[in-house]
Amino acid sequence: MSTPVRAGVLLGVLVVAWMFVMGLTGWYKDPVLLSLFFLVIPLEIVVVVWALVRTAPTASYGTQVVNGLVLSLVAGVIVFCGSLVFTTVAFPNYFTELQGVQAGMLKAQGLSEADIRTQVEASAAMQTPLVNAVTGFAGTIVTGLVTAVVAGFFLRRK
Repeated sequence: MSTPVRAGVLLGVLVVAWMFVMGLTGWYKDPVLLSLFFLVIPLEIVVVVWALVRTAPTASYGTQVVNGLVLSLVAGVIVFCGSLVFTTVAFPNYFTELQGVQAGMLKAQGLSEADIRTQVEASAAMQTPLVNAVTGFAGTIVTGLVTAVVAGFFLRRK
């Protein structure tokens, strides 16, 4: 198995594992701790850079960008599937609970019940397992590709 594929599997598994840590600990129900999920972004950057360092001795800039894209696609597929399992099997009430967190945050800001209901209902339309999984897939691809475009310039065959 090539380095980009191995790194993509590693990244995908780590992101899904972190997703389940967030779920099992209940951190996604806490307005402050909810933002910890975004630690997957620096995690992805580290994994992409690590993989590009390993492939740098034999790879041109273009090859490094492709390596980052392959890594991201592999990870993205795992993240997509893991997200679907997370929101449909492991935590089927995930979106309902997130809406409760959102309502609490809006109430703390002093919004009226009608305004809270309107905002929660508007965001609920986009909070589905499929939309969430597609967003995770797309975010993984974009983050990995941007990282590879930048890091590949420095981490390549000279």
